[in-house]
Amino acid sequence: MALTPDDVVTKQFQHVRFKDGFDPDEVDDFLDEIVVEWRKALEENAELKTKLAAYESGEAQPAAAAPSVDEAPAVEAPAPAATPAPAPAPVDATGPTTATAGIIELAQRLHDQHVAEGEAKKNQLISEAQAEVDRINNEAQAKHREEAARLERERNTLEARITELRNFERDYRTQLRGYIEGQLRDLDEKATSGHSTPVSAIGL
Repeated sequence: MALTPDDVVTKQFQHVRFKDGFDPDEVDDFLDEIVVEWRKALEENAELKTKLAAYESGEAQPAAAAPSVDEAPAVEAPAPAATPAPAPAPVDATGPTTATAGIIELAQRLHDQHVAEGEAKKNQLISEAQAEVDRINNEAQAKHREEAARLERERNTLEARITELRNFERDYRTQLRGYIEGQLRDLDEKATSGHSTPVSAIGL
């Protein structure tokens, strides 16, 4: 199906997400200029075709009219050889066609550039979003490692404190037991010297 100026005027493009793109008014103005030039080219092409058809139909008609019967020939003389008329220059009908093809190519190139820029912008936004996700993940992992290291240090500190308290308790019990046993021995010695029942036998 051939592309017409009306197709350019009524063409609707889809909006590209995540893309700034061109100014829609400037694009519409440029397309209007393309449509005007295109219509001029089509009109010139149609006019040239009409002229060419008229020229071809004119060549088929007889070029010379029949002689009049009222005129009496005086002396028959050999008719001079007819000089062939120069052939008209061929009409170049490819000019408007070339211009039309150039306009179509320009419009297609503009569309391709618009799509390529939208694709590049989309890829850029996806890349930036992926980089942001990676950054957030790295920060979260770093915070997790830091928090785990802090908890490990606190655990080691608490375990060392518990060990210290257990050692203190053991030493304290040992010292307290030695002190009590020493006091009991002193009491036993005093009781023995006083001929009384030893304190250790009382069952404290």
